[in-house]
Amino acid sequence: MQMNARGIRVSFEFFPPRNPEMEQTLWQAIARLAPLQPHFVSVTYGAGGSTRERTHATVKRILTETMLTPAAHLTCVAATRTDVDAVVEAYAQAGVRHIVALRGDPLGGVGERYAPHPHGYRNAADLVAGIKRIANLEISVSAYPEKHPDSTDVTADLDMLKGKVDAGASRAITQFFFENDLYFRYLDRVRAAGIAIPIVPGILPVQNFRQTRNFAARAGASVPGWLAARFDGLDDDPATRKLIAAAVAAEQVLDLVERGVTEFHFYTMNRADLAYAICHLLGLRPDPNPAPRLAATEPAQ
Repeated sequence: MQMNARGIRVSFEFFPPRNPEMEQTLWQAIARLAPLQPHFVSVTYGAGGSTRERTHATVKRILTETMLTPAAHLTCVAATRTDVDAVVEAYAQAGVRHIVALRGDPLGGVGERYAPHPHGYRNAADLVAGIKRIANLEISVSAYPEKHPDSTDVTADLDMLKGKVDAGASRAITQFFFENDLYFRYLDRVRAAGIAIPIVPGILPVQNFRQTRNFAARAGASVPGWLAARFDGLDDDPATRKLIAAAVAAEQVLDLVERGVTEFHFYTMNRADLAYAICHLLGLRPDPNPAPRLAATEPAQ
């Protein structure tokens, strides 16, 4: 695991590819970022297990073909306990030792009220407890600096996080945010509530501003006016957008470092360039004498 003189540690998030072209893009990104020796890399899981096989295949290939440590996302929305438990058991048997446990979004998307499956886990805290009953795995969970959209208030949101910690979670990764003060105010509330686990900031380098704004609307995350202004007029100028995106993400991360943050989780969107550049600014460099790593970037047969 790569850690520079400032003790900075990173992790990366990927999503399972839907077609051969996306698979090639994913494995090119993994090959590019692997030499930075991240603490772990996570692979997302679609609501109701909609990406179950693709997620499992991606995680298994990371295990077998790279030196990386994979963390498999798992949700409980629209699934029975039996089905969820089978996924946990399959991961444990495959050698996965880390799960990112999430409730998951309703199948109908934004605006649909969440309802637990009548034979499923009630929420993320219940899911964490279920995982722990099956295997002694490391469990990361989500945290929301601006409150989960479904939480009635900030207190209820913190109560849910505390429930996940009490059930066995050892790390929380935040929803992305663009104003660092939001993170620090949230961290103050978390610590005041007696929650001591690491709260790792989730960083979303803006690959596409319109897409990011849509993500934010669904996630209950705010997009500040200054960020919109920086991308204004660049809809047809991808080269400049990429430069602006790198500058914005670098400013955010370097400010967090100056204020004492040493661990980051990057939502890569299966693209390596911005995350790699930010890691370079943080002082992370490839090992000059690496162990054998991922060689192939072509889809597995």
